[in-house]
Amino acid sequence: MEVYGLLASGYGDWPIIKQIAWLLGQVMNGIFNVLSKIGIENIGVCIIIFTIIIYTLMIPLTIKQQKFSKMSAVMQPEIKKIQKKYEGKKDQASMMKQQEEINLVYEKYGTSMTGGCLPMLIQMPILFALYPVIRDIPTYVKGVKDVYMPVTEAIMNTNGFQKIMETIGEASPVLMNPKAYDYSQADTIVNVLYKFQDSTWNTLMEKMPSITDLAQQTMDKVTHLNSFLGINIGEQPLTQLTAAFHNGSVVGIILAVLIPVLAGLTQFISVKLQPQPAGDDKDNPMASSMKTMTYTMPLISVFMGFTLPAGLGLYWAASAAVRCIQQLAINKYLSTKSLDDMIKENQEKAQKKREKHGAPAKEINKMATTSTRNVGTVTKGKSGISEAEREEKIQKAQQKAQNSKPGSLASKANLVSRYNSGQQTNQPKAEDESSSKGKKGKKK
Repeated sequence: MEVYGLLASGYGDWPIIKQIAWLLGQVMNGIFNVLSKIGIENIGVCIIIFTIIIYTLMIPLTIKQQKFSKMSAVMQPEIKKIQKKYEGKKDQASMMKQQEEINLVYEKYGTSMTGGCLPMLIQMPILFALYPVIRDIPTYVKGVKDVYMPVTEAIMNTNGFQKIMETIGEASPVLMNPKAYDYSQADTIVNVLYKFQDSTWNTLMEKMPSITDLAQQTMDKVTHLNSFLGINIGEQPLTQLTAAFHNGSVVGIILAVLIPVLAGLTQFISVKLQPQPAGDDKDNPMASSMKTMTYTMPLISVFMGFTLPAGLGLYWAASAAVRCIQQLAINKYLSTKSLDDMIKENQEKAQKKREKHGAPAKEINKMATTSTRNVGTVTKGKSGISEAEREEKIQKAQQKAQNSKPGSLASKANLVSRYNSGQQTNQPKAEDESSSKGKKGKKK
């Protein structure tokens, strides 16, 4: 999921993402306030609880997506059969018929082509919005922002503060380009300070000696907020690892590599627990993609876990751990539901949906039980009507002819038909007699 975070870094100000981020920020702020009241002021704990809540709320979407994946494994052979049937046919009529037959397969199983994409499309804005909340916690959590405000005010009261803060902010580890951020605003200064590491605080105090005491007090409070299992989640693990090697601290080395390794390991387990697409890699591109992702994503997690603040690595590890637990529960839940039950459930939902839009239940049932072996046998002649429609019209015409009035042209045509088939009845005889009498009357 860290890929979403990297993508989100450029989309944090997009309208939808921004609104969702604000909403998620309120959740994070609420968690911090509740923990503060019971004496726990720790950003690491907040991140873990926040991650559990958000991913728990997304469970229904995850289940729906994985149900579709399981159903897709059954539908794929039938869809491939249709695709093979039209292989090499690129004319518009054939392509339309192929799509029509594929749609019938989806209708038969009570799902649609967007069944697997829709849950992901709903989840993506949420996952994108999670990243700026974790990255810029003071923007969303008032309690954390309040810790930085006294030193922020002192900085802004210092002559030439903007130029000094821009110089510090555009360098590592902050990397906030002055062209993209307004350093005359308090919120910007707070976000810059939140990304400070110990060495950056020292640089600030060197450039602004007048705020040294206040800066030191803020630094101590921030260290308390960011301390999680002895790890400063505000710093990069790589920086902590370098310092631990320099000091010869074995414990420091273990703590520095702990979060990146956990992020990669939990990511690997999470991907392995997910349902694997059926079929060989050659036949199923999705299977090949999943196999590649199984090994590349954990490696990316480890690399990014070392080079970004440990708080983000903690979020990735926590989210992957939560997904592992959820996946075990979902796998157990799906194992209790047979494929037939899921198909029936999907058909019932689709039936209710279509009935709501006016489609008759009889027609829906016929569509749901259509065998793909017969899909595509409906052909249209020059008249533009299908065989079924033509047969129906013939039957109606025959029924109308049978009920025709005696003496009418339809009745006489009926008489000839029955005579030819040797099925004459009393009705034609009576009709013939009445006809004869009419002729005699004319002779007289």
